[in-house]
Amino acid sequence: METVSKLPIVLIPGLQGHWEWMRPAVSALGRTREVRTFSLNEENGTTDPFPQWLARIDQLIDRTHSARAVIIGVSFGGLVAAHFAARRPDRVAALVLVSAPSPRMRLGLDEQRYLRRPRATLPLFALRAATRLWPELKAAHATWTARLTFATAYGWQVLRKPVEPARMARWVQAWQARDLLADCASIAVPTRLITGEPHLDRVVPTTSTLEYLSLIPGATAAVLPRAGHIGLVSRPAAFAALVEEFLTEVAAVTEVAEVGGRHRSETLYD
Repeated sequence: METVSKLPIVLIPGLQGHWEWMRPAVSALGRTREVRTFSLNEENGTTDPFPQWLARIDQLIDRTHSARAVIIGVSFGGLVAAHFAARRPDRVAALVLVSAPSPRMRLGLDEQRYLRRPRATLPLFALRAATRLWPELKAAHATWTARLTFATAYGWQVLRKPVEPARMARWVQAWQARDLLADCASIAVPTRLITGEPHLDRVVPTTSTLEYLSLIPGATAAVLPRAGHIGLVSRPAAFAALVEEFLTEVAAVTEVAEVGGRHRSETLYD
């Protein structure tokens, strides 16, 4: 069996849908591993896109010529990642959920308004998102030059690959209609939650992400300092280091278990 230390990564984007928004994280993770990713927007417009996303992840793993992969889900993508880990346990070596909302999370009045009129409320949604991310931008980058450089690069990706409000609304509705709590309870692979600092993530409360500690057996958590909801792109090297630290731990535990299994087998046949 392939060791975790050599397995590829499949990275699943958040509700905005485009993998390009995560480009800095893809590059940082790619320095040590093969990374495959995709855009949620590739689905064909059905009421429930989850089966299509699972099939797409299967295709990406197949292209790596590995039987398994490390699955990383970001924000809304964490719900997709958890669903995949529950339904395809033989294809997942380890699971990382990054600032992911809990399956128990329910929408507030503002979010419900966005769902009812996604296109009309897009300007308000965009303004609110920018306001929420500003404290994180200041914390992640110490100088105005660095902040401006990051904001320009990130803003370019947002303009080049704009959100699709109607799709986003449909995806959230599909999530709310699905029983992901049962999925979480069945996940048996090593799982790490990565959050930003509580006062910096103003999109998904860290308390929501940390609910997975009680939902997924054996899940553990780590904090990315000086980061909020988009730490994987505002501090990509530090994010990649946290992922590698977790996978190194998983590889060490797996190796010990395999050695122990061999010793027990040798004892039986002595």
